[in-house]
This record gives sequence, C-alpha cells and structure tokens, in this order.
Amino acid sequence: MAGIDYTTLIPNNVRLDENRWLQRALEDWQPKFLEWWKDMGPTGFQTKDVYLRTAISVDAQGWAKFGYTRMPDYRWGIFLAEPEPGRQVNFGDHKGQPAWQEVPGEYRGTLRRLIVTQGDTEPASVEQQRHLGRTCPSLYDLRNLFQVNVEEGRHLWAMVYILDAHFGRDGREESEALLQRRSGDADKPRILGAFNEKTPDWLSFFMFCFFTDRDGKYQLASLAESGFDPLSQTCRFMLTEEAHHMFVGETGIMRIVQRACELMREHKTDDLRKFGGIDLRTVQRYLNFHCSVSLDLFGSEISTNAANFYTAGLKGRFEETKKQDDHQLKDATYGVAELDGERIVTREEGALVSLNERLRDDYVADCARGVARWNEVIKKHGIDFELRLPHRAFHRAIGIFADVRVSPDGQVISQAGWDAKHCDWLPTEEDKAFIQSLMRPVTEPGKFANWIAPPARGINGQPVDFEYVRLA
Repeated sequence: MAGIDYTTLIPNNVRLDENRWLQRALEDWQPKFLEWWKDMGPTGFQTKDVYLRTAISVDAQGWAKFGYTRMPDYRWGIFLAEPEPGRQVNFGDHKGQPAWQEVPGEYRGTLRRLIVTQGDTEPASVEQQRHLGRTCPSLYDLRNLFQVNVEEGRHLWAMVYILDAHFGRDGREESEALLQRRSGDADKPRILGAFNEKTPDWLSFFMFCFFTDRDGKYQLASLAESGFDPLSQTCRFMLTEEAHHMFVGETGIMRIVQRACELMREHKTDDLRKFGGIDLRTVQRYLNFHCSVSLDLFGSEISTNAANFYTAGLKGRFEETKKQDDHQLKDATYGVAELDGERIVTREEGALVSLNERLRDDYVADCARGVARWNEVIKKHGIDFELRLPHRAFHRAIGIFADVRVSPDGQVISQAGWDAKHCDWLPTEEDKAFIQSLMRPVTEPGKFANWIAPPARGINGQPVDFEYVRLA
C-alpha cells in the first residue's frame, strides 16, 4: 500500500525529508499558501468542522479516509501515483526512449508553461467559488463544495512541487505568482478566460463542475501521458480526485432536473418560477453557456503548439497508449470542423496540428453521456423535453469560430439574427436575478432547498441527513 507520510510538516509520499533544499523551499511557500487560503478560500467557514476525505495512500485499492477537520487544518501535501517500472516515452519523436526523470533542457520553457497554465486553474476555481457556502441548498452540498475546494488546493500543491523540484529559481518564482493572480482581477487575472468568470450561484457551480472540471480531466489525462515521468505520476493521482468534482456537477444538475420534473407534474405547468423551481429551459441556457466557455479551454482547432507538445513527448492524447497507430502522426490526418462560406463542414487536416480538436471530440462525447443521463430523468417523468449540447461553434471566443455567429443547432446566422435570438440561448439578466433569488441557505441536516431534490445516497455510507458540516 503506497501510504503517505503524515509525520512531517508537509504530508508526502516523495521522501521529502531526503531533499532538505526542496523541503525548505516548500516550507517557505506553505505559510503563503495558507495566507492565500484564508484570504481567498471559502468565506465564513474557516473555523467549522467539515466531514472531508483525506488521501492516505495512492494505490488502486482505496486511498481516502473520512473525518471532521477544519479546512485551514486540512493536510494538503504532495502525492504522486505509484511509478510504472520501465516506463517509456510513448509518443512523438522520443517514442521508445526511457521516460525522463529530469526536465530535458531543450523543453524546459515549454514544459514550465504547460505546468503553470494547469496549476493556475486550481486556485482560480477556489476563488470563483469562495462565496457559495453562504447560499448552500443543504449541508450535503456544502460539504461537497468544500471537498472540491480543498482538493483544488491540493492540486495547486501538486503543480508547485513539480515547479520547485525541477525548475529551480524560475519554478519558485512561478509558484509565488500562482498565489498572486486573482480570478477576475483587472490587473492580475488568471491565465485562462473561463477561470475569470464569476460563479455566483449553485446552478453555475454545478455546471462548472460538470463542464469545466471535465476539461480538467482531459487536460490532466493528456499530461499524465507525458514523457516527463514526475508530471505523469502527479497527474495520474490528481485524476482520482477530479472524478469526485465531476460527480458533484453531474448529480447536482440531475437533482435540479429531477426537482423541476416533480414540480411540473405537481403543478401541470412548465412555468416553475412562481413555485420556486428552476425550469428546464433555464437549465438549457446555463448548459449552453458553460459548455461553450469550456470548449474554448481546448484552444484553437489548428494548433502548432499542440503539435509541438506532442512531437516533443510532453503532452499526449487522451488514453494515448490505447490508440492503435504509430503514435507519431506525421502522415496521419484528422477531421476538423471548419467554416466554408455560410456552412460548417468537416475537412481532413494534419493529425498533429489537430490534436486540440481531437481532445475536444473526446470531451464532447463524454459530456453527451452525462446529458443523456439527465434526459433519462426527464423521460422517466413522462415529460416531452430534451436537454442538448450546443454545437461546438456556438458562442465561441477562441479558434476558427471566434468571430462567427452560430446557433446552438449549428446554423451560421447574421449578427442581426444573433441579436434577435441570443436571449433564448444564453442566460439573461432576468435569469440570473431569478436564480440569485433562490439562493437562500438551507442548513438543517436532511433538509434541502425547494429547487433541488435530495441525493440518492449520502457520502461514505452516511445517511443523507448526516451533519456533514458542523455549523454550531
């Protein structure tokens, strides 16, 4: 069992005590992290006991223990997945070579940029969600929010470890900068646009966990294929925690959909606002927004950067080793959505420069499976409505479709057409004000806000009415 050493100041399974220089660097960063957490972490709950899971091992048989802890006392640390003996670089020009244990000098800047970009998303999401606890729909949901938050904090630790351990002074400076940027700040914003958007309500939070954290899954899975072995080990463990974040999003939306269906059947109408419910058309508009913003996180459809990352062996494809090809792609092609006049068509492009689009395809297929499960709930209630993913060209700010107006069903339209219809497709100010009006805290164990159904089961075998957060 790959246990984690909790006897040191920084819990870890990387033998940190054997590298005193690195230990001192991380111990110097730790109080700055805690100061950031107290300033930018969940507002109003720092002294409350929360029923959280904490990593105790990284093996496949189960790695977490549950218990009450205060979030500032959470045992953040450095946990790498178990090494794979004899691991090789599995793609690109270095395919077949032993995986690197140190950063190849020629890729130092590029690899650092990849790690910093991923690392920047982790504290950003905590900052985006810091006020949500005040409007929780239940103690069960409040606990899930805080579990997501502390694990995003640990993911920040994971990236800082890689920076400090392998990039010297440059890495330490980047580690400092990760605590200095702020989500939505005009002067020092987070690196990626989606992480500067507000998360003002729980519908937005659940959508963020489903769509944006799912992007995180695919980015981490691609980095887990890296020929740089410490990064691969780090990302493989992070993926075990990321699954819970997506669970929170998918089941959260499912419970909102279920409650909407219950209210529709009870009141014989789809106009649920006067009954304190979130109607399915509003859910669809929020879905459209969060999906389209998250699609931008994959970058441009045609990308020489993605090709260079792959060729260098730094960032692979999703489930790279399961793919049946030469893993170099120099002569391969891949279908990419492009604009042809007023039509969207698919054209074959070089597979190397199309890697962003291929990863986006994997992501969209995964999202579609989740949406299908929401639609099963609607179908079981006998309601004639279907939630749908918007077309990938809809409401894009990056890539081929950034300056094109496209409807959710994939029709290229004029600016006038967009102006006339976009309020039907994206959340309106009226929508946002209504959702905000529902955000009233429910903190009695076992009770839930009227706009969301209870979960099917509690956490870690506990009952739904368990006191997941001790507020007294």
